[in-house]
Amino acid sequence: MVKKADRTPVGAHYGWQDWLAQRMTAVIMLLFSIVFLGFFMLKGSVGYADWRDLFHSQLFRILALLFLLSVFYHAWIGIRDVLMDYVKPAGIRLTAEVLAVLYLAGCSIWSVSILWGS
Repeated sequence: MVKKADRTPVGAHYGWQDWLAQRMTAVIMLLFSIVFLGFFMLKGSVGYADWRDLFHSQLFRILALLFLLSVFYHAWIGIRDVLMDYVKPAGIRLTAEVLAVLYLAGCSIWSVSILWGS
C-alpha cells in the first residue's frame, strides 16, 4: 500500500499548472467570443467599412491578439499532452513537439503581422 507521504515529487507539478492555464485561456477565448458576437448583434449587417473601423481600434487589436495567443497556447498544451500520452518513442515525440512549437510560433508571428500590418 502506498501512503501519501511515500510519494515524493521530484520537480513534477502533476499537471495542475497546465490544467489551470488551459482553463484561463478558455475563459479568455469565451470572453472575446462574446464581445465579437456582441459586435455582430449590435451592428446587424456588417460591411467592409465596419470591419475596417473595428480593426483600426487599438484596443480591439490587442484583444484579438490576446485571443489568438490564448488559442495557440491552449492548442500547445493539448497537443503536448496528446503526444506525451500516445507517442512513446522519445525521438518521434520530441520531433513532433518541436514541429508543433515552430508552427504555433509561426502562427503567432503571422497573427501580429496581420493585426498590425499595413
